[in-house]
Amino acid sequence: MLKKILEPTSCGACRICCGFDESDKWEIPLIFSELRGYLSEHYPDIALEQRGDEYVFAMSFNGDEVKYCPMLTERGCRLGDNKPFDCRIWPFRVNSLDGRRVITVSPVCGEVSSLPLKVLTEFVQADGFAQELFKAAKEHPDMVKPYISGYPIVAVEE
Repeated sequence: MLKKILEPTSCGACRICCGFDESDKWEIPLIFSELRGYLSEHYPDIALEQRGDEYVFAMSFNGDEVKYCPMLTERGCRLGDNKPFDCRIWPFRVNSLDGRRVITVSPVCGEVSSLPLKVLTEFVQADGFAQELFKAAKEHPDMVKPYISGYPIVAVEE
């Protein structure tokens, strides 16, 4: 989805979005039902735990220790195009702000967040990307997280 603004090699070299600690475990990507079925068939040893109406990869934390997604390998995500929706749209996310849904970009992704806001806004509006994110948010309300101050807003749901 993001190949127009993010080189896969840059993404593969960074992997910051695949690591979690106790303070950001809320960012572990949601596993929608379609992917849950795929995982249970192809990766039955991968543990999932329920979060709201969806699932996440089960990860236990010990202090500030960083845990990496169980799908991350030396060559990238072993799920390829079957990654969780949250992973396919990272560093964009749908947030709730004053009762409205907005699309923001996480400053944690240095590659994308360094792009001019105009480029990010145009990218989100092009090819129905914003509509796809807002549609997914309606179908999977647990993916909508509270707005984090300082995260640039690149689209507002109408």
